[in-house]
Amino acid sequence: MYTDSHCHLNFPELQTNLGQIRQDMTDAQVTRALLISTKLETFPDVHGLAMAHENFWCTAGVHPDEDDVQEPSLDDLLRIGQSPKVVGIGETGLDYYRLGERTVADMAWQRQRFRHHIHSAQQLRLPLVIHTRSASEDTLAILKEEGEDGGARAVGGVFHCFTETDTVARAALDLGFYISFSGILTFKNAQDLRDIAAWMPLDRILIETDSPYLAPAPHRGKTNNPSYVPWVAKQIADLRGMSPEEVGAQTSANFDRLFKGVLA
Repeated sequence: MYTDSHCHLNFPELQTNLGQIRQDMTDAQVTRALLISTKLETFPDVHGLAMAHENFWCTAGVHPDEDDVQEPSLDDLLRIGQSPKVVGIGETGLDYYRLGERTVADMAWQRQRFRHHIHSAQQLRLPLVIHTRSASEDTLAILKEEGEDGGARAVGGVFHCFTETDTVARAALDLGFYISFSGILTFKNAQDLRDIAAWMPLDRILIETDSPYLAPAPHRGKTNNPSYVPWVAKQIADLRGMSPEEVGAQTSANFDRLFKGVLA
């Protein structure tokens, strides 16, 4: 019924407890999970988990905030992106949150990495999993420059763990992207985000945990895992006068549409 559209089950705090997590997922009616790649070095671990479990799939990519890792070439992304059970490219995008003494101009490497991911996604015809933090203007601009505008060249994708403004949400929708909400939606200080979730077209919403991070209320402070994603669905349901089960069914259908029917 529920699909966790973004999690990191290869991270040690989750992988070492995977058997219990899978049982907890079953008990919570979380039937599927998308495992997200963040480095070339750890892609084999992510891909291995997807291959080992029939209800796991994965992406291929390098997180924008990883700066001490093997830099992905276009050929690298095309190679791993053709692996079995890879259904998306990312997570990719831009992150200016931790600039430190660097300037935005110094982040040219990050923008080039983003463009490589977009080009590989377009060649492979796979959707993008977008991470953007303190960089929404440049993220949207590069997507448009590279043809991700809803046109024939575009592959679209999802803005994951959305925490941006109403304006950014509408711009992402205009480009044909989905919006994914995480446990942040349940936090007390997230009313602006709940306001967005209340008007967002229901057929463009995904739900996720981004586990092991951002456990939703009432599990804040715990290590997050995919079995907690129904709490995100419940928050959306409360906002929209629906049942959590209805939100679970709709967001799972949206996941299938975006990732082209992974059960087929």
